[in-house]
Amino acid sequence: MRLSILRCATVSMVAAVSAQAAASGAQADEKVFSLGQIVVTAPKQPDVTVGGSTLSADAMYLFDRVTLDDAVNLIPGVNASNSGGSRNERLIFVRGFDRFQVPLSIDGIRVYLPADNRLDYGRFLTPDIAEIQVAKGYASVLDGPGALGGAVNLVTRKPAKPIEAEAQTMLNLDRDGGYGGYTLFGLLGTRHDKWYAQASYARNFTDHWDLPSGYDPTPTSVQGKGERDFSRSRDWRVNAKVGFTPNATDEYSLSYTRQEGAKNAPLHVTDPVSIQRNWSWPYWNIESVYFLSTTALGDRATLKTRIYRNSFDNLLRAFDDATQSTQTKGRSFNSYYADKAWGGSAELDVALTDADHFSLAGHYRRDKHVEWQQGFPSGFTEPKQTNIEDTYSIAAENRLAIAHALDLTVGASYDWRNLIRAQEYGTPPEGGASRLFSYPLHNSGAFNWQGRLAWRPATRNELHASISRRTRFPTIFERFSTQFGTAASNPDLKAERATNYEIGGSRSFGKLHADAAIFYSRIDDAIVAVRPNGFPANSSQRRNLGKANYYGAEIALSARISPSLEVGANYTYVHRDFHIGSDPEVTQNVTVFHLTDVPAHKGFAYADWMPFGSFHVVPSVDFAGNRTTMTTASPPVYYRTGAYANVGLRLSYAVTQAIELGIGARNLFDDQYRLVDGFPEPGRSFYASARAKY
Repeated sequence: MRLSILRCATVSMVAAVSAQAAASGAQADEKVFSLGQIVVTAPKQPDVTVGGSTLSADAMYLFDRVTLDDAVNLIPGVNASNSGGSRNERLIFVRGFDRFQVPLSIDGIRVYLPADNRLDYGRFLTPDIAEIQVAKGYASVLDGPGALGGAVNLVTRKPAKPIEAEAQTMLNLDRDGGYGGYTLFGLLGTRHDKWYAQASYARNFTDHWDLPSGYDPTPTSVQGKGERDFSRSRDWRVNAKVGFTPNATDEYSLSYTRQEGAKNAPLHVTDPVSIQRNWSWPYWNIESVYFLSTTALGDRATLKTRIYRNSFDNLLRAFDDATQSTQTKGRSFNSYYADKAWGGSAELDVALTDADHFSLAGHYRRDKHVEWQQGFPSGFTEPKQTNIEDTYSIAAENRLAIAHALDLTVGASYDWRNLIRAQEYGTPPEGGASRLFSYPLHNSGAFNWQGRLAWRPATRNELHASISRRTRFPTIFERFSTQFGTAASNPDLKAERATNYEIGGSRSFGKLHADAAIFYSRIDDAIVAVRPNGFPANSSQRRNLGKANYYGAEIALSARISPSLEVGANYTYVHRDFHIGSDPEVTQNVTVFHLTDVPAHKGFAYADWMPFGSFHVVPSVDFAGNRTTMTTASPPVYYRTGAYANVGLRLSYAVTQAIELGIGARNLFDDQYRLVDGFPEPGRSFYASARAKY
């Protein structure tokens, strides 16, 4: 089974010669919605299976990666985690940078929650995705603002044949073979000389999942053995697009995406009942309508445009207790978010000469965040509070072929943000009764620059060095949230800054292909919560006082040992240190601060063995070293979670070229591990899958 994690490649059900593999890769490229791609500098290698920066649809299917957080964990330099706590959200870190510093996009359209950008990556499904692009460290300024430490982009599919259809189904079983949930996916599309159309639907339902058999509750634990309480979730997404291709160079596409989710939040397994938060999300919905185009302007210029409208609607409900049946206590509430975004971008690419290409891009986005809350026991509902903000960016990039196989790319951008309205309901800073008031309006601007030198002496060999200076504006939450009276606002909070360096390359040694990189990032003006002098002991304010160093290395190896055996592995080392700068206005040594959630050592390895016919045996293992987490105590206690190795196994058989059946196991050895304090990960589970293509 030819698998490509570095690029989108079609999985072949039989061993293929190199010419067949190249043809398969070309067909896979046709299924990728190229208008929705962003700039990812890692070269695409058709025969490399583990490593790089792009994850194919077939890799996600083969390794049973149904949600985004699980999928990107296959990529070197990227690790998944869990926020824990009452939100219990799935997280992604790119070389140590978190979800606030690495923007997420669908077809190049950013998914952004202006209130706090607390994206739950477990809500994003992968069956309808053609490829996942990850820009690590160096993210092109042409793709817009905010990519402090990289960017993640989900590229949807596009039909490649006159009639194209696909169906997938998966039945999930728990450790004892009981029903655990299901995944469904269906796609229907058509492609012709002048136009194409496609619609797809993906759904994932988790009835529950089981804890490892080794989990032993204490006498005071709120969680027993077996099924994880409150682990039910439901997510679905529909995507539809229609495109017009009048000639070989131009393309115009209108797309619609809607995803809806509902989830509960498992409780901390050892915290007492008195401090547990009983939260649930009846709906967590995202909708987007967008127009993308590319138009050739003569032989030397191309114009690309994006126009979009996004919405995000969310309800968080807090209940009195774990029965989730009453809301009568002061800690119960209903919190509503209703966000809208409008925007667009235009990019002009001009070939000044055959060796010199210049690009100019402009971005505009308006975010409107509306929130209100119903509190108990009174049942009083706040008036709606509105925040409106405009974000702009103008960027330029020049790509010059200096000599044979040697390219230099330099770019720069200026981002600025205008705050138009910032409302809050509560006690205003000057005191008095609770009312609807407005915070002072402060605008921000930031300059970014980058450069990259690449040498490609052969098709599958490359060396590069890059440096990138990027910024990230703070969210509404970071500037204005009072966190239930425990924090003070800071409307003048500035942007974080990071300088990212990388040296890397790729090379083939006969049957073996290797990719490697070393990287270093310096973060300045990092946003941290500190206690200014005169503040109560339990109060804080966010300020630009943090400095950090992130550095490490990645290596990925893959080899076609024989026509029936392919193996691959990748490994990442990341070190992070963080320091809070001195400030005479800030009380020193209030708390000890540690970076959490990112292991120093992380990797993935697999083999694809075809003992006979089109029968495949695919063992794999995700492994990671210790990561730092913290308890819910005040002040928190920091400790290391321990290493783990999560072994998976898949057996599949291609009944025909169009129909494939499979069975598999996750966490085969029922390893007990956790990514964050108080929240064990799932134990052993099984699945049966089927896929049919036309």
